[in-house]
Amino acid sequence: MSLEFLSACELARKIRDKAIGSRELTDLYIERIERFDGDLNAVVVRDFERARQAADAADEALAQGQALGPLHGVPMTIKEAYDIAGLPTTWGVPDLKDNIAKEDSETVKRFKAAGAHFMGKTNVPLQLADFQSYNEIYGTTRNPWNTERGPGGSSGGSAAALAAGFCALESGSDIGGSIRNPAHFCGVYGHKPTWNIVPQQGHSLPGMLATPDIAVVGPLARSAEDLALSLDIVSGPEPLVERGWKLELPRPRHTKLSDYRVALWPTDPMAPVATEVADRVSQVGDRLAALGAHVSDTARPDFDIASSHETYLYMLNGVMAAGLPSEVLAAMEAQVAGLDPHDRSTEAVMARAAVQKHGDWLRYNNRREMLRMAWRDFFQDWDILLCPQTATPAFEHDHRPMEERTLAVNGSPQPYFQQLFWAGLITVAYLPSTVFPTGASQEGLPIGLQAVGAEYDDHTCIDFARLVADEMGGFVAPPGY
Repeated sequence: MSLEFLSACELARKIRDKAIGSRELTDLYIERIERFDGDLNAVVVRDFERARQAADAADEALAQGQALGPLHGVPMTIKEAYDIAGLPTTWGVPDLKDNIAKEDSETVKRFKAAGAHFMGKTNVPLQLADFQSYNEIYGTTRNPWNTERGPGGSSGGSAAALAAGFCALESGSDIGGSIRNPAHFCGVYGHKPTWNIVPQQGHSLPGMLATPDIAVVGPLARSAEDLALSLDIVSGPEPLVERGWKLELPRPRHTKLSDYRVALWPTDPMAPVATEVADRVSQVGDRLAALGAHVSDTARPDFDIASSHETYLYMLNGVMAAGLPSEVLAAMEAQVAGLDPHDRSTEAVMARAAVQKHGDWLRYNNRREMLRMAWRDFFQDWDILLCPQTATPAFEHDHRPMEERTLAVNGSPQPYFQQLFWAGLITVAYLPSTVFPTGASQEGLPIGLQAVGAEYDDHTCIDFARLVADEMGGFVAPPGY
């Protein structure tokens, strides 16, 4: 594989061995961004001169025998939603186009402490609230596998930049699949960590300081090894609690695929997926069984799926609506007042959730605790749940109002936000999930699957994906890049 597509771990080794300089590698990525990103529009905030200065400093330190960390001299980009001192953080909101960060986010600080440096920031949808990545400030990001398709959202620029070979490593965020969806669409790796094991300070809109429920920040990469290293770098206590709080993530449960117990969930009547996506779950399961793994396509956690999804929508929209203006919330309350009390459609549930009272949240939080316990029991018997991330491979750009959008699944239009089901099934219970590539669809678009584990079994999810890549193949660069 050519230099630009090597993993961050491999590139760090080459820098340490002086097979390549940090400045040489940084210039290579900058040249690629300048050559290819006009078509993709992934790296929308560029900080090339400071990146070159950091690369020169890394090379000088190495020349003097100083190692700056496991990512010494490795160039990165990062999702626009993270603060980097001196750069804008807008979340795609036009009113925030002049919001310049005064200090680095906690994730950026930790990557820099590990020796990495940043060339710029990658595109997002408005308020990080879409499965596509476009906004009035930065425009539309396109998928390197097919520019007529989106790269996913909300970390769409992150995944597109990785897939096109614009950077060595990335970091995104996820509350409704925003790491996992772009990883699936662009054929890269993404890890949604167990909730609250990676600090979120500096990944927020102005004035928002508290860690939001169910939302996480976490890495995207071109290899599972990079995910594992990144997670070790960025996980740990947040600054407010580090005096008395310690994280000890378990290491992977097994060392070979034949030892794994894997439950398959290829599709579900609540959110049907494209036949070729469901088939891919089964195909990977068949391969695992042939290798000696214990595989089941009937094992399920013991809870009501509809109740789980409704609980997720309440948790999700409680977070997403928290920053809405008072006049918008007032209009939503009026809308909810006019709903049929028996209407349990996704749209009705999401509307109620946006204006829920604290007592409502407490009741749904209690439901969530029951879900967590059911998943805990499930993962006593199973190591990994293998399931889709979303219903289809990358779809065509669709910038109509969201209420007008649908998604064609096996030729049938499905509600646009039905895509949340597979992400939310995992997110509501704080579970970790690694999306890994499994090869192309009939149209030549990537298909990624979720490897889900028990709470805090993040490294089991990631290492399972590593073992699958060793056996079945991993990242493949898109044609033309």
